[in-house]
Amino acid sequence: MKFPSIFSSASPSRFDIKPRYYDPVREEIEQRTARIKRELQADGKLESDEEMDEAFHSNYGSSIRGAFTQGGPIKGRGSSVMNNTGFMRLLIIVLLIGGGMGYVYYGLQALYILAIGIFVIVLLVAFFRLKKPARR
Repeated sequence: MKFPSIFSSASPSRFDIKPRYYDPVREEIEQRTARIKRELQADGKLESDEEMDEAFHSNYGSSIRGAFTQGGPIKGRGSSVMNNTGFMRLLIIVLLIGGGMGYVYYGLQALYILAIGIFVIVLLVAFFRLKKPARR
């Protein structure tokens, strides 16, 4: 039985082996297509592999080149502060410490005020998430 926790732990990796099969029909088809491709390239009806590679790289390039030098998240993957687990953990710790210190200094009234504040913030977040964007 696992106890709920705000900290994530690594799960064990599973053994996954992909078996390889020898298929003589597939092997024959690959040899035949390679032979036909060489004949078409020799006749000039089909571009060579080097020409196709050059055309591909000149148009598209490598998608990973320079990805690590950007220093930011992957483009197209929006990250919100509210979705960041580190921020949520920090917020929970600050609320717990603030509630404990408020209880020590001000008594039970501090916990009531903290609970009301959290309730108001939850309502505001829910309101703005459910609110539909204005039509233009």
